[in-house]
Amino acid sequence: MDIEQVRAFLAVADELHFGRAAARLHVAQPPLSRTIKQLEKHLSATLFDRNTRSVKLTAAGEALVQPARAVLDAMRRAENAVVSAEGGETGLVRLAFAGVSTHQMVARLARVVRSQHPGISLELSSQNFAQPAMKKLLTGDTDLALGRWDVVPPSVESEIVMADHLVVAVADTHPLADLRGVRIERLAGEHFVSLPLHDGSVLPDRLRRLADAHGFVAEVVQIAPDTQTALAVVAAEVGCHLTLASVANNVTDPHVVFVPLDDTSTDVDMRAAWRRDNTNPALRVVLRQVVGLGEQP
Repeated sequence: MDIEQVRAFLAVADELHFGRAAARLHVAQPPLSRTIKQLEKHLSATLFDRNTRSVKLTAAGEALVQPARAVLDAMRRAENAVVSAEGGETGLVRLAFAGVSTHQMVARLARVVRSQHPGISLELSSQNFAQPAMKKLLTGDTDLALGRWDVVPPSVESEIVMADHLVVAVADTHPLADLRGVRIERLAGEHFVSLPLHDGSVLPDRLRRLADAHGFVAEVVQIAPDTQTALAVVAAEVGCHLTLASVANNVTDPHVVFVPLDDTSTDVDMRAAWRRDNTNPALRVVLRQVVGLGEQP
């Protein structure tokens, strides 16, 4: 039994008239009659009692009506699913995001996708730093990464989704805590809490470059494994920490104050990154939402 036979059967069952059913299907009546006879032969059952005056469903025909409608409904759902997937309205997008500074945007993105594109599932993967997120992207273990990279590989495209700038996190008891801004040279002689220095680590690199450019060496007294730990150490008055303004928006600690750095020449913007060869249509939908969120105040 093929789908055209199902359509033909339902048209005749609804109209109980071969002429009207043929007109509804935009076919001639003789081919429609042949289709019904072929279906009856295939099922070894008479579906219609027909004569020159009337057409009526047999018991076998009555039994076929609901299953036939279910077949057509399933076919329509299958067609709609393909159209939705091709348009990016259904599917899975794996998102790797790096650091505390991305948390607020990821939360907003998840809410928007869930409300505006319910057919898309977001699989979230939190990374301590941006380089692991980039590695997941390069190995194909994620579709989209949010983080900060000074350089992205040739196989990766990226777009700035949120401008950001550097701030200095200090304990609320620190002499700098009351300032509205601080120049980098003012930090000479301060003790620093730093994130681990590894290939692609943006903030430790910024600290070193800024100190070098202003004639001093940043004295790092403790390495913290992640930003949350670094801020806890700052609150304990161990030292100050170079971080991002977006971190301040994602962290509430009454014992930590974020003082803007006046030197904006080495600001670090958040980027969305994805592989050039990724053909997942749902990725494009999510990417548009990420960029749109970044443009909002």
